[in-house]
Amino acid sequence: MGEELVVSLPVEAPRRVGPLTLLREIWREVTFGIGVWGSARPLFTVLLAAVPFLFLGQHINREHRKGIDFGLLQIPLALTVILWVALYLWSIFDAWRAATAIVARGGLTD
Repeated sequence: MGEELVVSLPVEAPRRVGPLTLLREIWREVTFGIGVWGSARPLFTVLLAAVPFLFLGQHINREHRKGIDFGLLQIPLALTVILWVALYLWSIFDAWRAATAIVARGGLTD
């Protein structure tokens, strides 16, 4: 006849979670584990990028060359208002996209 094998696993008591631990976990979930600046950086960048003519969104992302290039490019585009508006809207989108990529890479100190 065959032998029976009995396996017993230790039973852990349920862990008590205090209110501070619960709040800390909720905060981590809200900020995606990257902190306040990491979660607010794309929004802050979009707000700065919305300032016309200065292209501050690119500068806050440390893409100074792109900000200067956009600034110089707006001079001839200002003659055609439609292309200038397109560049303005693109710079806002580009600043948001770059800030999101920086946060995704974990470069919160950039």
